[in-house]
Amino acid sequence: MAEVEKIPIRTHVIGYGDNVLEVVDEYTRAARRPGDTIIVTSKILSLCQGRTVPFDDLRVGLWANILWRFASKPPYGFGAVGIPEKMQAAIDLVGLPRILWAAFLSALTKLFRRRGVFYKVTGHGVAEIDGTRKQSFETLIRLIVYGPAEGNAVAEAVKEKTGCEAAIIDAGNYGDCDCLGHSAGVDPRWLEGNCTDNPLGQELEQTPLGLLRVRERNVG
Repeated sequence: MAEVEKIPIRTHVIGYGDNVLEVVDEYTRAARRPGDTIIVTSKILSLCQGRTVPFDDLRVGLWANILWRFASKPPYGFGAVGIPEKMQAAIDLVGLPRILWAAFLSALTKLFRRRGVFYKVTGHGVAEIDGTRKQSFETLIRLIVYGPAEGNAVAEAVKEKTGCEAAIIDAGNYGDCDCLGHSAGVDPRWLEGNCTDNPLGQELEQTPLGLLRVRERNVG
């Protein structure tokens, strides 16, 4: 039988201007082994790609100030649209009509105890919106972070650079994980199943990279 060892890797505070390939190669070099899968949090890829907007640059409108109050809140954090600034970021991303339609359908289907309709209508891009007002590094406070671009291409580039399979993940502290890009040798269902415990952490751990290492377990 096989078990998966999860090895988080600490880095400097990564931001715009960092080259994600160089960062991944540098920090995993001493620890990685043939057969490992490198996992990269979607947030640092977005930061390296400059997919961010400061809160102060958003023009939070009337609808954002109304709609965020009805957003479902997860056990941890605000959720993707749980504060006015994040709701405005969602409106800016996909347009107000789509957000209003999603909010209407979400409210309607909650009567039948169905959840998740809002994000099915608005799409992955809205679900991936990140941003916080507190409990983060100073450079990330009051900053909207959109989901990364070209996840598969970046993962393939990481594989070419390091020799290890790679994946971009968006994991949270409440048991969910989405694979936002992967190299050809990675099964996204296997990856998501092994990262539901958020092995890289959520807040101040400063471990946005990690390794998944499959070990054969002896059965006596």
